Amino acid sequence: MERDTAFEMATSSIRYGSGVTAEIGMDLADMGARRALLVTDPKVSRLEPVAVARQSLDDAGVEHQLYDGVHVEPTDASFREAIGVAAEGGFDAYVAVGGGSSIDTAKAANLYATHPPGDFLDYVNAPIGRGLPAPGPLKPLIAVPTTAGTGSETTGVAIFDLVEMKAKTGIAHRRLRPVLGLIDPDNTRTLPPAVAASTGLDVLSHALESYTAIPYDRRPRPERPVLRPAYQGANPISDLWALRALEMMAAFLPRAVADPGDDEARGQMLLAAAFAGIGFGNAGVHLPHGMSYPVAGMVRDHVPEGYGLNYPVVPHGIAVIVNAPAVFRFTAPADPGRHLTAARILGADVSGVSDDDAGRLLADAIVGLMRRLDIPNGLSALGYGPGDIDALVEGTLPQHRVTKLSPRQAGADELAGLFEKAMAYW
Repeated sequence: MERDTAFEMATSSIRYGSGVTAEIGMDLADMGARRALLVTDPKVSRLEPVAVARQSLDDAGVEHQLYDGVHVEPTDASFREAIGVAAEGGFDAYVAVGGGSSIDTAKAANLYATHPPGDFLDYVNAPIGRGLPAPGPLKPLIAVPTTAGTGSETTGVAIFDLVEMKAKTGIAHRRLRPVLGLIDPDNTRTLPPAVAASTGLDVLSHALESYTAIPYDRRPRPERPVLRPAYQGANPISDLWALRALEMMAAFLPRAVADPGDDEARGQMLLAAAFAGIGFGNAGVHLPHGMSYPVAGMVRDHVPEGYGLNYPVVPHGIAVIVNAPAVFRFTAPADPGRHLTAARILGADVSGVSDDDAGRLLADAIVGLMRRLDIPNGLSALGYGPGDIDALVEGTLPQHRVTKLSPRQAGADELAGLFEKAMAYW
């Protein structure tokens, strides 16, 4: 294998500040947009961020259609529905207002309506799909996050549940990135504490996974630059964003969950989510995310408290973080120094600590934060047991896009051991 010697830094433009949602109409008008599809979910559609965005579009003379059919934790069926609306509407721009589910749905709608494939799975990540790159530029997409977690406003990734396989997968290409992310701290004031906790822990895992991923020069050299993956491995630029996001998360997430009126904490968590998005959007994530996809896709009857949902779902941040302590104990021997750096940022005393203790210290720091935020105690609290481990492993093995970025490779036996350790932590 000839190894790559290059990495590429790519991200969306970002604008941060109270009230910037009201600028969206002017932005699209300046881009020459005449007709936009505004993508959101049924709950957010009734809240102020959508009202502000729609008024801004009206004021700027940009015709728009509201699509509020986004499914929280999207499925292939919900993606297809949005794609159908986009394909029939003759839109020259897209707006996404909401969490990662809305932003990812808008990305998929934009891609499939702009460049219709022969088959839905053509753009879906290999080996589940064909993993074909976007064949050309997409229409402008402006993303307005209302949760502080996914960082989807900065990334070229759209994640969904492939229901038939009971597994999460996704679509990844740089051209999916929004042209602009409008990060408005006014938009998270109505975020329920349980949602703030889950999405905030997604920030934690994004930062940790991108910082501990394999170095960019350990992956194969692509035949052409366009084939260089968005998830390239840890690199000097992604490290900066990941570590700063980790510091911000440690300082502000407990405050943001405890007090929805803490505007500083909510605003800083929005920034942390974007910073982590820039980091992992260029470096990638690894085992906690790869293992999270079957955890979410195989859900039976877990209805999370504080989300106001009436159907079973494992929120993405929860599906990721329940795996993280087990994983980072496992990966620490590959680079103890990075794991100790992360543990120190999360509050652990690493003075005089040997490399052998790096995984334990980092795992304990994560578990301590989970307990502080009242997060479910591992997979057992989500309805899983030892009898589910084989299926969870089978759902993880195809997630090559992320699992191959782990600094320590995990086959079926290693994954089974990790899922067993993730059943409960206290």
